[in-house]
Amino acid sequence: MNSFSSFLSSVRARAEKSLARRHGLLVVFFAAFAVVALCTRLGLLAASAREASWNASLLASFGWGLVYDLGAAAFAGAPLAVLLTVLPAGFFEKRWARVSAYVAGFVMLYALVFGAVAEWFFWEEFGARFNFIAVDYLVYTTEVIGNIRESYNLPLILAVVAAVAGLWLWALHLCGAFALTLRAQPETARRRYASGALWLAGMLAFGLVLREEQLPAFRNNYNRELGKDGLWSLFAAFQNNVLDYAQFYKTMPIDDAFARLTHELTEDDSVPVKAAGYDTLRLVRGQGVEQHLNVIQITVESLSADFLGIFNHASNLTPNLTEIAAKSLVFDNFYATGTRTDRGMEALTLSLPPTPGRSMIKRPRNEGMFTLGSLFRAKGYDTAFIYGGFGYFDNMNYFFGNNGYRVIDRNSVAKNDVSFANVWGACDEDLYRWTMREADASSTAGKPFHYFVMTTSNHRPYTFPEGKIDLASKTSGRAGAVKYTDYAIGQFLRDASTKPWFKNTVFVIVADHCASSAGRTELPVQNYHIPLIIYAPGGHIAPGHIKTLTSQIDYAPTLLGMLNWSYPSRFFGHDVRRIPEDDAHALVGNYQKLGHLEKGEMAVLRPQQGSATYHYDAKAALLTPVADSAYAVSEAICYYQTASYLYQHGLYRALPADEFARLTALANTPDHKSAVAVNK
Repeated sequence: MNSFSSFLSSVRARAEKSLARRHGLLVVFFAAFAVVALCTRLGLLAASAREASWNASLLASFGWGLVYDLGAAAFAGAPLAVLLTVLPAGFFEKRWARVSAYVAGFVMLYALVFGAVAEWFFWEEFGARFNFIAVDYLVYTTEVIGNIRESYNLPLILAVVAAVAGLWLWALHLCGAFALTLRAQPETARRRYASGALWLAGMLAFGLVLREEQLPAFRNNYNRELGKDGLWSLFAAFQNNVLDYAQFYKTMPIDDAFARLTHELTEDDSVPVKAAGYDTLRLVRGQGVEQHLNVIQITVESLSADFLGIFNHASNLTPNLTEIAAKSLVFDNFYATGTRTDRGMEALTLSLPPTPGRSMIKRPRNEGMFTLGSLFRAKGYDTAFIYGGFGYFDNMNYFFGNNGYRVIDRNSVAKNDVSFANVWGACDEDLYRWTMREADASSTAGKPFHYFVMTTSNHRPYTFPEGKIDLASKTSGRAGAVKYTDYAIGQFLRDASTKPWFKNTVFVIVADHCASSAGRTELPVQNYHIPLIIYAPGGHIAPGHIKTLTSQIDYAPTLLGMLNWSYPSRFFGHDVRRIPEDDAHALVGNYQKLGHLEKGEMAVLRPQQGSATYHYDAKAALLTPVADSAYAVSEAICYYQTASYLYQHGLYRALPADEFARLTALANTPDHKSAVAVNK
């Protein structure tokens, strides 16, 4: 007992000696940072106790977590190290300086606790530590702060954070941690600068050597996320917001990549325009009389397939969509390519794989690309992007406005044209009223139309007009939002049925992404499953089900195939009705992991030239690691490498009007394959 007491006394003496110096506040900072990080990790583990793997990897995640916590603290504490170094000797002998130190200490503790609370809510929403989504949220502060204010009791949360920080500061005061440092004997400038230089050099060296990719690839992705530090992950995501494919991912010779891609893209019997080269341009020939039907594409925010009764019989949230689906062509195995709205827009308009980093919607040099809108416009359609929110968010207005669409958003309508709105935008009913008005105008002008309609109601804070459904706004959460969006779609179609253009219109109902993409595996395919329902009240497209594996990049060519169009295409997708079912595939990803699923085999490309292969059991929604398949990995490489190459070299462009007309005429030639051969 005496020896143990002696040990504790020795530890206490050493601690007091460390604190009784000018840079002792750094010890307090590191300790506070580590305590908050540990408590955060324990809280997130409790929130995901069922999903985490309770084995040795969980202990490893806490060990790695401590390493990244210290790395984040090293960077975050660097300004404090500099400040403590340059403050003159005897600075803290002044009363006002000591008071200022306590105020600064409170601000520091408040920031740490606030960060932990923010991480909790982020994890609740996305099942991950801070990532590229958080980076985007820092850019669009108006929407994000408004969303937080409307979703949570912010005054109460801030008050609790302040109380916790205040109690913690009081505890530090009582134990003498602050007092020891503030009352330390003055140090000479030489010693102070030498000590500061050592602290700063050590902190920066540790932080600069550490990289997030050094974190092992745990089999359970929840365990891997727990091994991260939120602040560290936030800055890593900011740094990697745009990743150069050729630098970070596995590649093959570019000639081989395009040759392989051309073989893949022509499985639908399309014909390459050029004999060789770095392009995807080919001719698609329609299989019947070309139809110039109107197309209203309703892209629903966060509509997971699991919300729909046609996919999940236990769900009663979508009675209108269930009724519509019975009269529609339903895609049973349709997958989002990404986890964000901009990724869904990218795939649905550009038919491009989800290249790493930012989506094309937010990248520079994204004007004049080959899009579904540019193609409809080349065929004489009125095209518009209609959005219930403010379209500057995620760069939507700029992208659509420069890629074949007129833009109509909340800024485009009068204030009295909005009956209900939250921070994200006008309610779905208002959005559909604007859409109806545009359709009436185009119909009156005798012009076919294609509208990309983007909803916002199925988004936190989940508020909508009261009295429309049997669930309450906000308090019913996601369930109420889904049921309201279903109600609004049903009401829109009933109203549209009274219009002269109704039976000459194809209505598409598709999601931008799932409500949640978190899962145990690095790319949980089952959490990318979304609905695609194509309703043609005029009987132009027969109802039924397509069970072929499909992803959002296949949407545009499949839709145009149903219209029997002949056209020049640069799309990466297929008309899935024209390819053997064994050749069907899906591309899914997040901002770093890039996946390719085909024949039950999932290849995943990772930064730092990493890759993995899984067997996917669709019925059990289970990904099982298997030995790396060279074929599957190279298949994934050819899609993602060529897509990145085309963007970087400005080659994925819309065709000039005269070239589009010439190639369309070529595609309509009875023996178009011979005509193309002569053209080459």
